[in-house]
Amino acid sequence: MPAGSTSPNRSRRWLLPAVLASVVVLALAAVGVAVAQPGPVAQWRDGGAGEQSAAEPAPAAVLATADTNAPEPTAGGVRAALDPLVSASALGDRVNVSVTDVVTGATLYGQGADDGTVPASVTKLVTGATVLAARGPGHRIPTRAVAGATPGEVVLIGGGDPTLAVDRNGFYPGAARLDDLAEQVKTALGGTAPTRVVVDSSLYTGPVHAPGWDDDIPSGGYGAAITALMTDGARSDPEKAKRDHDDGSHAAERVEEPDLHAGRAFAQLLGVPTDAVELGAAPEVGPDATAGASGGELGVVQSLPMVRLVDIMISDSDNVVAEALARQVALARGQPASFTGAGESMEAVAGELGLPVDGLTFADGSGLSRANRISPSLLTELIALAGDGSRPELATIFGGLPVAAWSGTLVDRYTDAAAKAGAGMVRAKTGTLTGVHAIAGVVTTADGRLLGFAVLTDKAPADGLEKARVALDRIAAALAACGCR
Repeated sequence: MPAGSTSPNRSRRWLLPAVLASVVVLALAAVGVAVAQPGPVAQWRDGGAGEQSAAEPAPAAVLATADTNAPEPTAGGVRAALDPLVSASALGDRVNVSVTDVVTGATLYGQGADDGTVPASVTKLVTGATVLAARGPGHRIPTRAVAGATPGEVVLIGGGDPTLAVDRNGFYPGAARLDDLAEQVKTALGGTAPTRVVVDSSLYTGPVHAPGWDDDIPSGGYGAAITALMTDGARSDPEKAKRDHDDGSHAAERVEEPDLHAGRAFAQLLGVPTDAVELGAAPEVGPDATAGASGGELGVVQSLPMVRLVDIMISDSDNVVAEALARQVALARGQPASFTGAGESMEAVAGELGLPVDGLTFADGSGLSRANRISPSLLTELIALAGDGSRPELATIFGGLPVAAWSGTLVDRYTDAAAKAGAGMVRAKTGTLTGVHAIAGVVTTADGRLLGFAVLTDKAPADGLEKARVALDRIAAALAACGCR
């Protein structure tokens, strides 16, 4: 591609925030919930403002409008449309499916719908819902600096913000920045020069890699060591990662010790040698501590609000952000911020939301673990709950859902002749591991009825990635193409 040219994917991604802001309502307004918040993929280089340039044409709507008065499909009609498709050999011999009407909650199709199935990245829908329920859409994650035990010692305390940037060139637009924190510290210290940085990432406990992760996850570009302090999702080269992301690749080299890597970057901003950085703990602050005393706060920066972090996690299928948000569920419930604590806490919140948790197992929050189990019926009940207005904070999970043939992980899908009916009609989260393929979201039928659907298969041929994706796309497209009555 010639230098300076813009790829189709990049153009789409730069327009997406405005598209989401204006048309992502996705007909959920028809069931009492309007989702009109911008997605996370704002222009990388506009300082995170995410505003559409006045020179850009107004984006065309890419989503169909649903109608609550549209005829409801019948179970028989849906079965006639889907039975020939769910038996496709590309999906293997265990295909579990649930289809429901979002307005009424009626089950229109079920095959192994209550069976716990390896969900891959579809897990992120539950992670998003549980953290929004536990923390609320407006919650922000702090990164703090406090005075150390000796003059000039600065303790950097990780609060679990995976999007934290070093400076304005960070990977995530609008993220909190260490250079802002460093300026606060310098002001607070006055005439005392920083001499040492202690990194406190003790908020997280347990292993940094989850049980059930494939051996190549930590080094394959899609996962990382999960620590309470990191910058740019542990990416070693944010600028290269942004360019690759714009060209369609979300894989990126990650640093081995994200907390120390962030601490060294902070030290450089303070003028402290990187060899004067070490792991440690923040000093305890006594009740009679005076300003500037050991443990006293020197500065704090706050993450993007939780609703934006959920957007990022879902739209880009960001595994590192997902693991951080899962730990926020644990912290909100007073549980250890570990893979185990997060999994148990997410399951508990899912149960409190009234979702069917029989067979539900979380080994992580991203879906990289093959030990996870989620049933299709839990996913469609979650979609209905998020759309019925009873828990408005949950409706924000729809804001980051990719649109078929338009955005995110669906940008290059629904192009097969038998799946084109789903383009612009399907909004869904995908999941893929070797032999595991999943999709869950919403689809508008030819009559304008909004349906929730989930298709999970975890015994597909190991070498059949593209065929399995096309087979999944055809299932959702069949619902888009028919009235199914």
